[in-house]
Amino acid sequence: MSDMLDVIRPTTEDEMRDVVASALASSTAFDIVGGGTKRALGRAVEPARRLEVSGLAGISLYESDELVLSAAAGTPLAEIEGHLVDAGQEFAFEPPDWRALLGANDGEPTIGGTIACNLSGPRRIKAGAARDHVLGVRVVSDRGEVFKSGGRVVKNVTGYDMSKLLAGSYGTLGVMTEITLKVLPAADKIRTILVVGLDDAPAVGALTRALHSPNDVSAAAHLPAAAAAHSSVSYVREAGSSVTAVRIEGSDASVKARCAALKNDLAEFGEIEELHRHNSAILWREISNVASFVGDQDRDVWRVSVPPALGVGIAEAAGREHDTLAFYDWGGGLVWLAVATDHERAASTVRKAVGECGGHATLVRAPASRRAKIAVFQPQNGPVAALSRRLKQGFDPNGILNPGRLYDGM
Repeated sequence: MSDMLDVIRPTTEDEMRDVVASALASSTAFDIVGGGTKRALGRAVEPARRLEVSGLAGISLYESDELVLSAAAGTPLAEIEGHLVDAGQEFAFEPPDWRALLGANDGEPTIGGTIACNLSGPRRIKAGAARDHVLGVRVVSDRGEVFKSGGRVVKNVTGYDMSKLLAGSYGTLGVMTEITLKVLPAADKIRTILVVGLDDAPAVGALTRALHSPNDVSAAAHLPAAAAAHSSVSYVREAGSSVTAVRIEGSDASVKARCAALKNDLAEFGEIEELHRHNSAILWREISNVASFVGDQDRDVWRVSVPPALGVGIAEAAGREHDTLAFYDWGGGLVWLAVATDHERAASTVRKAVGECGGHATLVRAPASRRAKIAVFQPQNGPVAALSRRLKQGFDPNGILNPGRLYDGM
């Protein structure tokens, strides 16, 4: 336990259960954190006490032949990924690291925080979201009771799949103590095809063609010139124009054949270049971590998910009214916007544009004062909001688990 009265750090599941049960008895709410790197995500709330999950750490099971791993929720993500790299494996959902983006460089991302926020990287378009890789969880409920959901293989998931519900709940429905995930072999070879100099709309057209081809693309993104200029990959940074990137992964012979086919498919769009493994890894890590927007911390950062054909229109709508930077991931379906001025009016602009096309927008980075005023997550319609309230009431009727982190009262 911590010496600080307002911070509690259990080191076993039994201690976690007792702490939560005590909080229930005293009606004391908790701010639940893992490594503390994602506290700036979500609505700005400040309960009287902090419950740190980082004391529950360590890999409890790793069967590389069975492609399954179990770890305590507070286990640093880097520790887990180190073991996976040694075995030639990876998390296919490519978890991002937003420490620099959020100005939270003092902590260590944990597997629990990653799953609780359902964070996925560029491979999301092929491998699915983080929640799709969760096989099972152990959880302490707001009543101080331990329950588990799922198992060690996909076919063990029967009844309600609570692990999928907890992924993306930001700790508002229960305190995860252990998570079991599937892992996959890492690709032998990685190449990235670049098309240089495209405007946003033609770039999304190129990405769409690549994704609709039989070449099994694992990532597709477009960096306008201002975003490309921030890359540490020299060719991308020094291109002096936009860069449209498509990643191919797999065995050596397969990657060579698919890259050749993809170059031929995209030749009409512009100048073609190719990045090999080292620079490919750097570029996609930068895209995953939103590195283009790290430098100017005064800009609010929005993450907008829409049908790919509509993403450019969202960025243009914001750019017409505000000082805005943008780049595109997930084939154009994930639009990252960094807004410099008039932040509250910009929120209205983004929400209006997204609402008209049925997407959703999340305010990822902003000072706590603005996150207290502006809806951080996409406002829910009546039936969905009612369902969310019933879920919160069912899982945390006493409101002690990260109250208000997602929406007012939730």
